Amino acid sequence: MNLGFLKAGMFTILSVFWTLQSISAQDVKIKPDKKLIRAITSSRGFVALWKFDEQPGTPRLATGKSSFPLQEVQGNIARINEGPLSGYSIMLDGSNYLMLPNASTGPLNIHGSGSEVTVIAFVKWTGEQTGFVGGMWNEYQDGGKRQYGLFISLPHYNGRDQVCGHISKSGKPTPPFPYSIDYSASQQIVPANEWSCVAFTYDGTYIRSYFNGEFVERESELIRNTKGFEGYPEGLIQSKNPYYFPDGMGNNGSDFTVGAVLLQRGMGNFFKGLIGGLAVFDRALDDDELKKISDRMVK
Repeated sequence: MNLGFLKAGMFTILSVFWTLQSISAQDVKIKPDKKLIRAITSSRGFVALWKFDEQPGTPRLATGKSSFPLQEVQGNIARINEGPLSGYSIMLDGSNYLMLPNASTGPLNIHGSGSEVTVIAFVKWTGEQTGFVGGMWNEYQDGGKRQYGLFISLPHYNGRDQVCGHISKSGKPTPPFPYSIDYSASQQIVPANEWSCVAFTYDGTYIRSYFNGEFVERESELIRNTKGFEGYPEGLIQSKNPYYFPDGMGNNGSDFTVGAVLLQRGMGNFFKGLIGGLAVFDRALDDDELKKISDRMVK
């Protein structure tokens, strides 16, 4: 056997392998969905859109009224070559998150009586645990600095595995309960490991949760974990979608975070999975607008 020929052949095979590995490790040129981006950014009340197409180790910048640079916390956050908006997404592993200090929130600090807000996100959730997607929500500091936030799965008050939109005026728990109960919850379940468009709106009176652009009203129901509290010996009965909340949003001093919120035990409610885009508006988008945006994603 010709050893020289064998060695040359092996080297060629290894060279091809290394080349393929190198190519696969490089960023493939991915085209963003310009029509979907335009549908978001051209909507009245648009404040910010994060496309999450930056490399790990760098701030995630928004287009809109400011760049709102989100900083990585608790380690670098991977960028995945997958997503319905820019073609990329961030992968949150249940321990890391993104944060913008309250002092830098500017137009994201939506508050006051009659103020409105919409938060939209494109997510592929693992289905394992409560996940905070994004907003201004702090459940512990100074008794609570809650303001507005988009969650997936808040099971304590009838929101398990559902899109949940949370609003607070005081920043603190809802009397007489130990936690804030003031959130809408979609009728639909958010599936694990599938891209979904999740959103909520607040028009100053009602909070509404949307799954893939669809709002489904829920009948009034007994809310879990509300029996035996003052004024509610048999528990609270109400509709979770829409959720009646005419109090407005407080200016409560929370940071803007993506992927986690501050709880008494520290950061928690970590989102696990991919987020391929996040948008905030200072207006409650209507059903047709949300359907148009969602339909662009699932086209």
